[in-house]
Amino acid sequence: MNSNAKRLKKGKSGKKLKRKSKINSVNPYILYSVLALVAIGIIMVFSASYYDALYKHKDVFYFLKKELTWAPIGLVALVVMMLIDYHTWKRFTVGAYLVTVVALVAVLLVGSNINGATRWLRIAGVSFQPSELAKYVIVFFLAMMIDKYGGVSKTWKVPLVYLGSAALFAGLVYKENNLSIASIIMFVAFIMIFVSGMSFKQTVALIGIGGVAGTIGIFSSDYRTERFVSFLNPWKYANDEGYQLIHSLYAIGSGGLFGVGLGNSKQKALYMPEPHNDFIFAIIGEELGLIGCIVVISIFVILIVAGIKVASRAKDRYGKLLATGIISVIAVQAIINIAVVTGSMPVTGVPLPFISYGGTSLVFNLAAMGVLLNISRQCKSPKDEIEERIIKSKMNI
Repeated sequence: MNSNAKRLKKGKSGKKLKRKSKINSVNPYILYSVLALVAIGIIMVFSASYYDALYKHKDVFYFLKKELTWAPIGLVALVVMMLIDYHTWKRFTVGAYLVTVVALVAVLLVGSNINGATRWLRIAGVSFQPSELAKYVIVFFLAMMIDKYGGVSKTWKVPLVYLGSAALFAGLVYKENNLSIASIIMFVAFIMIFVSGMSFKQTVALIGIGGVAGTIGIFSSDYRTERFVSFLNPWKYANDEGYQLIHSLYAIGSGGLFGVGLGNSKQKALYMPEPHNDFIFAIIGEELGLIGCIVVISIFVILIVAGIKVASRAKDRYGKLLATGIISVIAVQAIINIAVVTGSMPVTGVPLPFISYGGTSLVFNLAAMGVLLNISRQCKSPKDEIEERIIKSKMNI
């Protein structure tokens, strides 16, 4: 080794210079946005569930205690997933897909009925919702398949096969009478396939097919048809299907600019059914006002934009697809939930990520954020991107 090489190896003090690690720090926008949403969720679950918990369970802290049980588990899952290389999950993806299919079938056969819906499995005394798992398993499965086989834009057969793998999940979830989650699964699958290189003709055709399938899904059930009709004029069905939406609008309207104050909501006082679940955003609007709503929406926007940037800077196609799918699940759910609560689309049971009450949803969402943070740790830095462009330009010359 010559003297110049030795000098490069050592600093002025004669000590060996440390080799620069390829692992970057986590994306702070994602991490702090998620922590902020979880904190807001815990506070608002307690506030929104106060009367419901007292009336049904004789304990005002009933739902808060459950949320405080699941939140730490979810945060531990986030840290663990953040530390594990996201490529590791490839080897478990097919097995996870098959297990999810079995779990979704088991719900139809031996599922537990909670609040009039059979969507849960009860394992060792703990209620578990397989549809929440299905939303993310399909993301991992499609990312692996597209990364391995690709060819989305070459033929019609390929995107249909990919969508078919998602349709299996969506069909089983639909049989649970859960059109909203089934739709989210298909939306996310479509987004992932689209960004992988789907042609314009394929995109238009599949949007048309999706529109027809959605219309059939809505009008094939009297219950869903009534919900859609009541959305068009909720006051005509004020004592039936339009009841929840009307009280949601009352809550948001009475909140004004600054809200009536944390804990002072009137609509949560047994007017709005289970306000700590899918309609918790309405209570945020009532208690914290338009300002509170804007803050929550802004945090979601920061999280989604940061997730998109991670997807664009991921070091390989698998990472790009995985990040795209994960952030799409959060984005689609948030958009649908807020649209429903504000009367912008028909009422459907989609929770607000990180904020609505629900242990299964919270844990899986936080675990998924851990995977996204791991992808961000391995992203190309802006400096790396510039160097790659310079090298490519030189190669073209």
